[in-house]
Amino acid sequence: MASTGSGSRASRRTASPDSSAPLAESAGAAVNAGVPADAKTRTRKSRAAAAAELPGVAAPAAPPRVGEQIQRLRSERGMTLDELSRAAGVSKSMLSEIERDKANPTIAVAWRLTNALGVKLDSLFAAPRAPDAITVAGPHDIPTLHGHEAGYQLRVWGPIELAGHFEWYELTLKPGGALVSGAHEPGTREHLTVLQGTLEVEAAGAHERLKTADTARYVADQPHAIRNAGKGEARALLIVIHG
Repeated sequence: MASTGSGSRASRRTASPDSSAPLAESAGAAVNAGVPADAKTRTRKSRAAAAAELPGVAAPAAPPRVGEQIQRLRSERGMTLDELSRAAGVSKSMLSEIERDKANPTIAVAWRLTNALGVKLDSLFAAPRAPDAITVAGPHDIPTLHGHEAGYQLRVWGPIELAGHFEWYELTLKPGGALVSGAHEPGTREHLTVLQGTLEVEAAGAHERLKTADTARYVADQPHAIRNAGKGEARALLIVIHG
């Protein structure tokens, strides 16, 4: 009889839930005791679905896309991947992985990147602001390039994020002035419309003289030049479409 009682107590101890298991596991074991495995699975799914439908229970927010933010900030500043890499002291390969959300930067790396971009660290975690329906750039917002010795001025009308893809400029040339360019990427073409004066275009060994309202379209993946062939100032609209 003594051995039977001992066995009974041992049996009761064995049936007790493990005290080292999490509370949720112990409770779940008690509730699901004797329930078939497929029924347990359905029960868990139905509970999860019910919890998702509870009023006031919000779905977890998606983590911020830090790499996407860094790429956007870099593009807005007209910086190449290589330029930001050098400015921040972060390897180009790591920066590429971060921008493609293939790797998450440490706080130290994120700080170096935001410092190089001229923004605060918390800007990486802010929700992206919807773009304005209309943006207006005043005269002082337009970058201007001067070639004093060559006698030209280029006003950059195109947005910086399109640089290297699609660009347009207002070109002003003094009498005798010239804009001489080397070859651009293969397949690049330029479109030049004369707004005032007389211009001469050189491209691929050919020469053409243009007067006001004329438009020339020519290859720009070879050395080319635009010269003021008149006695007064000349102005033109120059569009560059990169290959």
